[in-house]
Amino acid sequence: MNMKRTVFSFLFLLAVTLTHAQLTLETCRQLAQDNYPLVRQYGLIEKSREYDLSNAGKGYLPQFSLSGKASYQSDVTELPVSIPGVDVKSMPKDQYQVMLELQQTLWDGGDIRSKKRLTRAASDVEMEKQNVDMYALNERINQLFFGVLLLDEQLKQNGLLQEDLGRTYKQVSDYIANGIATPSDLDAVSVEQLNTKQRRVEIEMSRGAYVNMLAAFIGKEIAPETVLVKPAVEDASGGYGVNNRPELRWFDAQGESLNVQEATLKTRLMPCFGVFVQGAYGNPGLNMLKNEFSAYYIAGVRMSWNFGSLYTLGNDRRRIDNSRRQIETSRDVFLFNTRLEATQQDAGIVSMRRQMADDDEIIRLRENIRRAAEAKVENGTLTVTDMLREITSENLARQTKALHEVQLLMNIWQLKYTLNK
Repeated sequence: MNMKRTVFSFLFLLAVTLTHAQLTLETCRQLAQDNYPLVRQYGLIEKSREYDLSNAGKGYLPQFSLSGKASYQSDVTELPVSIPGVDVKSMPKDQYQVMLELQQTLWDGGDIRSKKRLTRAASDVEMEKQNVDMYALNERINQLFFGVLLLDEQLKQNGLLQEDLGRTYKQVSDYIANGIATPSDLDAVSVEQLNTKQRRVEIEMSRGAYVNMLAAFIGKEIAPETVLVKPAVEDASGGYGVNNRPELRWFDAQGESLNVQEATLKTRLMPCFGVFVQGAYGNPGLNMLKNEFSAYYIAGVRMSWNFGSLYTLGNDRRRIDNSRRQIETSRDVFLFNTRLEATQQDAGIVSMRRQMADDDEIIRLRENIRRAAEAKVENGTLTVTDMLREITSENLARQTKALHEVQLLMNIWQLKYTLNK
């Protein structure tokens, strides 16, 4: 997985280099995924899973244990009879023993297999949660990317307004020379030019902050001449009926983990069989009446059957059922909220398209009004201040159209994020 991400990062970086001054939304999102510190968690989860599975599998290996003891007891077993001429020694009160024991599991009732299944299920839950956290990064990249696009459009309209004001300044200067306007009219134009320049500085500062944040996310410096490519509306459109969010796979993984836990409860009720060999050296040995150190061994088959889990079996099953209902409730709440968001966003897209249908007509009418205002000023029937108001209104109409275009894209991509399309 890490190798694939490295290759993708290289290809995206190469694409950015070849285009030299362009950056797309998809490129930003992929670079951000590769650069985000949380991406390292994927490798850690995989490693942890491998270690846990390896440890569980070693339960079938022979188990060695070494023990030793030294004790003193107040009384020992003695023969209740005495035989004339025979000295029968009793057990020593001080006893010593060193023992090495080997145990080999033959059948554990499926405990080791259950541990492996639990390990895989827990790892799947962690991996899906990781996917959820990484997916949330896309929304932040969307906001920054479209924020820059919106500011770029504002800068573009600001430049057009400055050009219009420049032409107006020249016209008013000519009007003054012809006695149509006064110097105060020229001052009014100059004020609008200064206001427009101040607004440009404000927009440029905001754009710089957005670009810096975007660069921090993708881990690449974004040159000032880099152009953020506006996604095509047709590429962003499509059907939005199916919810494919990673949260749903996370809920599924949690449910599967509970199924594995429920199956594991049965293995706790099964007996375990194994063989053992004990080798020891101590005093006394197997001959308890022989007061000397000796070596000995014991070999056999062992069965263990723990019935303690029967006491908690019912509560354990009810606990799992309760957790399963909690997951289902969380899933239903998530689906309800995303369905509500998708409905609102889809309505916003429809509304924005309808508004955009009138933008061009509004701009055309504003152009006519502005031209008429210029003619009236030239004829002396309208003040320069009124003409400036019409120029500003035309510029606002153009800004509104640009804003609607970016907002439409933002709504479409937000809907794509909501349903992971």
